Amino acid sequence: MKQHAPPSHDMDAQDEADEREFENYVRTQNPVLVQAALWATRRTEGLGTTAEAEFQGWLRADPAHAVAYQEMEQSLDPVRALPDDKVQSLRESLRHKAPRGTPPQVLNASTGPVAEPIVQPASRPIKRPPQPALPSRRAWMAGIGRLFPQAATAVAVAALVGGGWAGWAHWRSQPTFAKNYATQRGQRLDIQLPDGSALQLDAATRIEVRLYRERREVRLVEGQAFFIVHANPQQPFDVQAGAMRITVVGTRFSVRHTLTGLDAGKSVLAVESGRVRVSQTGASGEARADDVTGRVELTGGQGVTVDEGGRLQPIVNVAPASVAAWRTGRISFNDTPLAEALAELERYGDTGLVVLDPTVGALRLGGSFNVRQAGTWAQALPSLLPVRLQQHDGVLEIIGLR
Repeated sequence: MKQHAPPSHDMDAQDEADEREFENYVRTQNPVLVQAALWATRRTEGLGTTAEAEFQGWLRADPAHAVAYQEMEQSLDPVRALPDDKVQSLRESLRHKAPRGTPPQVLNASTGPVAEPIVQPASRPIKRPPQPALPSRRAWMAGIGRLFPQAATAVAVAALVGGGWAGWAHWRSQPTFAKNYATQRGQRLDIQLPDGSALQLDAATRIEVRLYRERREVRLVEGQAFFIVHANPQQPFDVQAGAMRITVVGTRFSVRHTLTGLDAGKSVLAVESGRVRVSQTGASGEARADDVTGRVELTGGQGVTVDEGGRLQPIVNVAPASVAAWRTGRISFNDTPLAEALAELERYGDTGLVVLDPTVGALRLGGSFNVRQAGTWAQALPSLLPVRLQQHDGVLEIIGLR
């Protein structure tokens, strides 16, 4: 049966979007480097007498031009030696990404004014002698491909981005959204990300969000957060928390990684719904591909911890309704040392309480408490543990009964 090609208007729209995005990138580049890349690739192909004279004029116009050209020539040396598999990889990645039209151009003495020049602030004026106009990306790639097939794609990229043969890969690797968020003690924050995902940060929490074209990454530096991830199989969502790496497509879960309070030094995950893959990582944050013992998959109602030593602990069952109870202003202790419970409450505000005796700090307690009512918790302590409160130096010390 005959297969029909996709509607051309869809492809045109995608091409136009890619072109606009690529043009915006080119506009951020140093115009001297862009022109150096163009001259380097044109001279590889071969210049006529007139073009060679223009090139020599460009070199003489500013000492910076010669320096930039020499650097660009050196950067193209590895391109010319690219193995076939690298060239093919580049060619495949760019085949459907090359914009159809002509990127921003500069003034050309032989053809007159063309499109808007690339503008970038500089410490001193940049002289503008006759410079080569940019052909369309596809035409440029095809032209060089005939004369320089071993690295046609890579050279075309270098000609357009002015940053060496890896310029396009570098551009593709830059985040489309990058922002850091932080909450203070006692503060909460709701965040809506551009991809449709939502984050809720607890008190004293710091995260770093980076959204890329092919992946989404969040680093939980400290604190705890609840994630509602918008499903997108083409753009996995990764969360790095201490020695734990979490990968999802779309789900709801909480992650905790704190230096004080409950589970200090550990990374704790609890899944409310959906499916989550967890890996234990090294100092680099990357999971070992061959370490199947350091990876597990969890579903709703399950949780797992990576301990202080980076070791993945057994999966445990959790009540979905209890996941991230701090969102409702509650905190629960279960056979928790008093010192640890007090440190956890301090994340939400100054309690005015201190524990100086290690023996008292080791006493265990349980129960659910409102994080906004530390005073009520303090008043209840003598009925929960063999302790009393003693006022001195502006604080209440929790003292054991003799």
